[in-house]
Amino acid sequence: MMLVSTTLSSNGSLGREVRLDERTCDCCLNAAVMTSSGPIVAYRNRTHDEIRDIYVTRRVGGVWRAGTPVHNDQWKIAACPVNGPALAANGARVALAWFTAPGDSGRVNVAFSDHAGATFGAPVRVDGGSPAGRVDVVLLPDGAALVTWVERVGGDVAAVRARRVGRDGSVGAPLTIASSSAARSSGFPRSTVAGANVLFAWTVPGRPSAVRVARASVSEFR
Repeated sequence: MMLVSTTLSSNGSLGREVRLDERTCDCCLNAAVMTSSGPIVAYRNRTHDEIRDIYVTRRVGGVWRAGTPVHNDQWKIAACPVNGPALAANGARVALAWFTAPGDSGRVNVAFSDHAGATFGAPVRVDGGSPAGRVDVVLLPDGAALVTWVERVGGDVAAVRARRVGRDGSVGAPLTIASSSAARSSGFPRSTVAGANVLFAWTVPGRPSAVRVARASVSEFR
C-alpha cells in the first residue's frame, strides 16, 4: 500500500499525484495538518522486516521530503493493527499521538515539535497500562496537548479517556469521558477545541449504532 498526495484547486481540477511513501501499513489511518512551514503527514510505515513505526513527511518549498520516524519504537507485527496516528498544529507547534506495542506491550505516546514537525522530542506515555489505542490529539491554548484514546478496563468493556500533557512533558490526571467497548465497531473517538471547551465524539456500537458527544471545560484538564 502506497501513500500518495495530490492537490485540488478551487475550480475542482486535480494536480499531479506524488508518491510520499511506497510501502505503508494497509489499514491504519493517516493524519495531516497545516503548520506555519507547510503541511505535514503522519502515517504508519511498513518495512520489509515488518517494522511498523510512525513516520512523518513534510512539504518544504513545494517538495515533499522523505518520511522519517517520529520515534524508533521497533514494533514488529506481521499484520495491520488498524491504529493510525493523530496530529494537531498551531503555527510551528505540533503534537503527534500514536499507539505502539513493541514486545506485545501496548502504549499510547505523544511527542511535540516546535519546528513544524522537522524534529520531535522524546515520547511521553499517557495510557493507563491496557490501551486499545484509537488516538486523537488537540492542542490547548497554552500549548499543551490533550490526548484521547480507548483504554481496556476488563473483558470487552473499555473507556474513552483524555489526558493533558504539558509543554514540559508533565502529565495530568486521566479523565474518563465515557464508557465504551473494546470492539473495533466502537470506532475512533474524536475531539476538538471550541473556545473554552473541548468537544468529544465517539461511537456506541449496536443495532443500530449511535454517535454520542460530550463537552468539558479546558480548565478541567490540569
